Amino acid sequence: MGSLEQTRAILADLVAFPTVSSESNLEMIVHIAALLGELGARVDLFHDPGGHKANLFATLGPADAPGGIVLSGHTDVVPVTDQDWSSDPFVLRESDGRLYGRGTCDMKGFIAATLAMAPHFAALDLKRPLHFAFTHDEEVGCLGGQALVAELAARGQRPAIALIGEPTGMRIVEAHKGCCEYTVAFHGLEGHGSNPPAGVNAAEAAVRYVARLLDLAEDLKHRAPADSPFQPPWTTINLGKIAGGHTHNVIPGRAEVAWEMRPVQAADRAFVTDQMDRHVADTLLPAMRAVDPGADIVTQVIGEVAGLDPMPDSAARALLAELTGQHGAETAPFSTEAGLFQSLGCAAAVCGPGFIAQAHKPDEYISFEQLNQCLAMLRGLADVLTRPAPADPA
Repeated sequence: MGSLEQTRAILADLVAFPTVSSESNLEMIVHIAALLGELGARVDLFHDPGGHKANLFATLGPADAPGGIVLSGHTDVVPVTDQDWSSDPFVLRESDGRLYGRGTCDMKGFIAATLAMAPHFAALDLKRPLHFAFTHDEEVGCLGGQALVAELAARGQRPAIALIGEPTGMRIVEAHKGCCEYTVAFHGLEGHGSNPPAGVNAAEAAVRYVARLLDLAEDLKHRAPADSPFQPPWTTINLGKIAGGHTHNVIPGRAEVAWEMRPVQAADRAFVTDQMDRHVADTLLPAMRAVDPGADIVTQVIGEVAGLDPMPDSAARALLAELTGQHGAETAPFSTEAGLFQSLGCAAAVCGPGFIAQAHKPDEYISFEQLNQCLAMLRGLADVLTRPAPADPA
């Protein structure tokens, strides 16, 4: 019944798929689809527009019964470039009760545990549907999660509960901020540095853009809700990248700014984006186009993902409390796909093995202890699934 050794073997296979977000995840998705398909699961693959990546949505148990529960995880991992690993990051290594490899913690360890338990789930007389939702491109804007939720909405398919297995140390997380990421390209007019008025300095426009952005970051501190459960309690802005220019005596014709915002409330996202759109349209572009009508500022939305809002009566939180024996729940400083499922109408919460402090760094690992706790939670879930779903109070 979903042993640690089975989980370890599956995790070794998953880590061996180098599913960095810039690359395809298809081989891993097809591998998982085969495992679940052999158990009789109804498996759907949803490809991205280019056909190079896919989401998986699979179901065990009575598909049309109420009270479906989703086990959700993302298949992509962050790059290992320029990281100093002690061993091959795509070969699972065991040492001192830990399993090392890219994605072990974030979040292939959780996926491996769900797949190790899948034969046990399949052998039971499930009264409620159990769904497996594995997505692409979570690390670069939750692109796969957004597409999957849209597909489920179009089908009219709304599970009751979504459990997202991001690394929380197996603690229950009921709320986190949203995550909005933008890349802004500035197109100016190059020229000789001895005559700045004759060109349009894209780097200078980028600096003026950033200055306004940082002013708004200070304004957001005063917009924090009095009862905000987050730390810090306000919406934050992070400037991730400024690039532009070539050398001292050339007016730069290209520049780029990459930034993110972590909203605690939807109104803050609208406030910032509206203010920045006005600054570009009313101030920056007119000054640039007074010199060169072809100058431009183009904003690319990398991703705008809603946060997970705490709910006073959450079926997901209650279920995880039953399965783990914990009382209460926490907030998280990082974002997940939980808010996407919440927008679909699911009760959503986050709970998974490993700690976020071990993610995204060299020698990423997950402990056997954490995997054992996750397996225990999933065994408890098996018992829940053999009981009919409680009546919907609505």
